[in-house]
Amino acid sequence: MAVILESKAVCKYFGGLKAVNNVDMKVEQGQIFGIIGPNGAGKTTFFNLCSGTYKVTSGQILFDGRDITNLPPEEVAKLGIVRTFQNIKLFKYLSVLENVKVGCHIHTRTNVLDALLHTPRYRQDEEYATQQAAKVLEEVGLTEYKDWKAGNLPYGLQRKVEIARALAANPKILLLDEPAAGMNPAETWSLLEFIQRINKSGHTIVVIEHDMKFVMNLCDYIMVLSFGEKICEGTPDVVKNDKKVQEAYFGRGTIQKSNER
Repeated sequence: MAVILESKAVCKYFGGLKAVNNVDMKVEQGQIFGIIGPNGAGKTTFFNLCSGTYKVTSGQILFDGRDITNLPPEEVAKLGIVRTFQNIKLFKYLSVLENVKVGCHIHTRTNVLDALLHTPRYRQDEEYATQQAAKVLEEVGLTEYKDWKAGNLPYGLQRKVEIARALAANPKILLLDEPAAGMNPAETWSLLEFIQRINKSGHTIVVIEHDMKFVMNLCDYIMVLSFGEKICEGTPDVVKNDKKVQEAYFGRGTIQKSNER
């Protein structure tokens, strides 16, 4: 498969802190690619570099064969990299449909004056956003909730709506930052199936997650970070049996004691 997102020796330093150090990554089109690691490993910082939120200290980021290193976030999003965040950022008093419509506006041309005067361009963009949002909700199975206020939905459904809003921007690749955080087991499993459904519809997905069981059941390929550096990559079976990964999560002493028994 073709490589859609690639980092080459990417570094991000905050003064003397090496938050991300010399990380190489290749995400193939159609994959569900996982990025894992202990707290403070540099996972979200790396996401922020890929999405343009942070500037790269050194190295290169390529998307679909194009150098996007240090492009502004809005330009990265327009090219097709869209992300969600650890904390759900829905407009709680707007309907589900209205929330998802927000994701469409990255591809509209309406300005403030158009909105105030309800110009033909405004009406055309609003019609496009409504149709696109309704289409996305149907594709992901959330149509029945389109008129609900987002804040009235259960937590697991709110997360799905946030992902649907990202999909409304018509991304080529979707970056999910700890989507299962705060979920109970039933919600987590439902989210896993939801992401698999999105992937099967043709979306490449990169996911950061602490829940190891979730990642191992979801991802085709996994990269492991520890203290900002890549320590392992491979299939779920390769990663879960890697000694460096076990030491990063459980500590070297714990692993040694376990092997001595």
